[in-house]
Amino acid sequence: MDRYIILRDENTALRRGQPFGVPGAGAEPFSRGMASTIPPDPVFETAEMHSAEARSLEHDPGVLHVARAMPTRLVAPVASATPGPGVGDGPTWGVVRTGAADSPFDGVGVKVAVLDTGIDAAHPAFRGVQLEQRDFSGDGDGDPNGHGTHCAGTIFGRDVEGTRIGVAPGVGTALIGKVLGDDGSGSSEMLFDALKWASSNRVRVVSMSLGFDFPGFAERLVAEEGMPVILATSIALEAYRMNLRMFDRIMDLFRAQAAFDGGVVVVAASGNESARETNPDFEVSASVPAAAEGVISVGAVSEASGVLSVAPFSNTNPVLSAPGVNVVSAATGGGLVALNGTSMACPHVAGVAALWWQALAGAGVPLTSRAVEARMLASATRDGFVDGTDIADRGQGLVQAPSAALA
Repeated sequence: MDRYIILRDENTALRRGQPFGVPGAGAEPFSRGMASTIPPDPVFETAEMHSAEARSLEHDPGVLHVARAMPTRLVAPVASATPGPGVGDGPTWGVVRTGAADSPFDGVGVKVAVLDTGIDAAHPAFRGVQLEQRDFSGDGDGDPNGHGTHCAGTIFGRDVEGTRIGVAPGVGTALIGKVLGDDGSGSSEMLFDALKWASSNRVRVVSMSLGFDFPGFAERLVAEEGMPVILATSIALEAYRMNLRMFDRIMDLFRAQAAFDGGVVVVAASGNESARETNPDFEVSASVPAAAEGVISVGAVSEASGVLSVAPFSNTNPVLSAPGVNVVSAATGGGLVALNGTSMACPHVAGVAALWWQALAGAGVPLTSRAVEARMLASATRDGFVDGTDIADRGQGLVQAPSAALA
């Protein structure tokens, strides 16, 4: 038997017989009458079962989707060959190029969630931040790995010895879901449980610099269960598809919930599997969860002599781009470190999303995740990219913070 994740909506029975609609997509929330007053209530369960049992569950009207559990992993960064700014050098280049350094907004009043390897809560970058930690990995709170600490620092880190690392340093409350263990690995049920936890706590932004480990899953089936490679690959591919559909259904629920609580903007790293430095055509498309419908996937760019280039490792088909090379942020144990990766680009977009939530709160427009996402896409800039940059590599462009015009 294998482990499966079951997504249910506890309020399904109350809406039975009512068409399911997504606000803003041509339908009233959950259609009319009683259904329009009842938000979705997603619940995840895990169970050991055979594949035939899992398929039979799909006929249960209370079950929205079933997916085989599969491993996840962090989008592994690489150390930067170029030293970052030193002590007292002001804002990092990512804070500057996203416009956050000049924005009158700082993310105050916006709650965010970072689903990663945890956080070094004692780091000076997080002084004054109310950190609500929950360990889903079994390795305990904290962040020996360092990945989650670096990402959190880029989103809401305070200045460290005169260097501004945080895009939204006014964020006062952050949920830290440890969905990857100290070795950077996890499983899909950890991630889905953390998403439910974050949504239930009414966060406005979720940042995920991680991916589903399709190759690792196939290798595990071969090594541990003795499967032929072709069979293991087929099973891993089907599990990958099931988890992508699971994410799509979760995002459906989040969009439906936006009619009741404003919703949440979900941001994910596109992945580092491309290798353009080896061959310009060696490009890999964005992976799950970045590839899920409604998730803002983020590609990485570098800067040289004021010109932006897509990082050679950055996966294609991102929604937005952000600084992802020589990104300086908090290091576990104290101090700062420069890293490269779409993992480093993702939190720039998450931080900018927090700034837009704050900006639109006083702009006289409906304050929803849809409005925030629309402003982020409309304000992204294509200026400054090297000539001939493919839209499939950069997406809508470099993410930009709200300006003083909205203050």
